[in-house]
Amino acid sequence: MKVRQDAWTEEDDLLLAETVLRHVREGSTQLNAFEEVGDKLNRTSAACGFRWNAVVRHNYDKALSLAKKQRKQRQRILGKDQGGKKRLLYTPPSPTISDIMVPHVQEEELELKSEVDTTNYEAAEEFVVAEALAPKTQHTPVPLETAMNLDLDTVIAYLESMNGRMLQGEVLKTENERLKLEIKGLKKRNEELENKISHLEQNSGLMQEDYETLMNIMNRARKLVLLEEEERPATKFKMDRNGNLEKMAE
Repeated sequence: MKVRQDAWTEEDDLLLAETVLRHVREGSTQLNAFEEVGDKLNRTSAACGFRWNAVVRHNYDKALSLAKKQRKQRQRILGKDQGGKKRLLYTPPSPTISDIMVPHVQEEELELKSEVDTTNYEAAEEFVVAEALAPKTQHTPVPLETAMNLDLDTVIAYLESMNGRMLQGEVLKTENERLKLEIKGLKKRNEELENKISHLEQNSGLMQEDYETLMNIMNRARKLVLLEEEERPATKFKMDRNGNLEKMAE
């Protein structure tokens, strides 16, 4: 009987990715890869399949595409008769008598497609959401089919992924608050600069008015001086006997 392990490690994820890619590349199935990894890590194949589809697969999209291309090339080389058939690379060990005698409800293995299968993920999500939305005073029953298709590893893996999403949401929320404060500070600084610009524009208008008033005063003074010079009579001189100039009385 397989016992639940701790959270998935990077080494576990790497083993899962390498095994799935090898099975796909050599013409086997992803389900057979999940069985091999499950036996190595003492986990169920359903938990391995859920971990692959929910977390690991997204980091190996290019490698998975390359493995599928290599599988097609292998099928073309081997021919239609040999290359077109699925070849299982791993044979799970047969259960012992002690495993059969242990009182344990047999887990139903989910049929996983060779490409993508998210049945466990959707079932776990349905189960967890139903439990979260149920009133505390009244229990909302979960469909029997959904409950039977779940194992503890699947639910834990889903909760771990939800925890990661919640942590990411908290990070985004903190960053959002920081940006809001930064925007608020920038708006305040913008208002201060706008007030300074408005004050400078007002001062500039007053200075322009003072300058125009001063120029008008100077122009009027200049005109008054010219008028006085024009109205002032010209001074007359006469020469005496010795040849000196004398100012004549007006």
